[in-house]
Amino acid sequence: MIAALARLFGASEHIARVGETPIHALVAVFARVGAVVALLPGFGERTLPARVKLAAAVMFTMAIWPAVVPLAEEAVAAGRPGLADGAPIPLFRALMAEAAVGLMLGIAVRLTVMALQLAGAIAAQATSVSQIAGAQVTPDPMPALGALLVVAGIALAMHLGLHVKAVALLARSYSVAPLGEFPLAADVGRWGAARAGAAFDLAVSLAAPFVVASFAYNLALGAINRAMPQLMVAFVGAPAITAGALFLLWICAPDLLAHWHTRLDAALADPFGID
Repeated sequence: MIAALARLFGASEHIARVGETPIHALVAVFARVGAVVALLPGFGERTLPARVKLAAAVMFTMAIWPAVVPLAEEAVAAGRPGLADGAPIPLFRALMAEAAVGLMLGIAVRLTVMALQLAGAIAAQATSVSQIAGAQVTPDPMPALGALLVVAGIALAMHLGLHVKAVALLARSYSVAPLGEFPLAADVGRWGAARAGAAFDLAVSLAAPFVVASFAYNLALGAINRAMPQLMVAFVGAPAITAGALFLLWICAPDLLAHWHTRLDAALADPFGID
């Protein structure tokens, strides 16, 4: 039936071979894809219904299946436990391995969004606009400046073909993480530390213009306070720093989002940090 539906919709002949490959391999691929979709920007947001996420995971699975069919057939021919015979315990282990690899891929991409969120929080705190609450676009509360950057970044990524890049990411991942095999714990530890450091570095670099502006503002405020101690410089300067933050956001946002999207593309192209 799956083969007939594939031919009906004009799909590749490799998709039609789902019926010739044990269904356990397809389920294992879905486990990896589902974990990625749960964390993928735009597709894994909490505002999306679970049915939409499930449908996206199914579509991504069918999109990468033609590239995975040869690998699945090799795994079955080699008698890899769980994929060839469907034994419960080995199959469960293979599914957990696929889910773990999918989580690694999803976290590598999600960390770039978290970097954008952190950059917004740093910028808002530095420019005294952190008290302005933003929309809850993520599970964690954030100021309006961070929410604006996150929404703009996700919209930019979706407009520039995030779904196509995600399919390429999933297809390439099998050349690094074979089907049904756990990654080494030591490699995962080094990968996690490197990715977290890169995300924090990205957040600080994105917020740098606002931090520099805040430093200049506080330096000027201190000089004015020394010159005129009787003047309530904090009340005089508060509107200036708020207006300056909004003006700086207007000027810098295009370049900040362009730089962020470049780093997002790099994470999608090399989530394991090999190249």
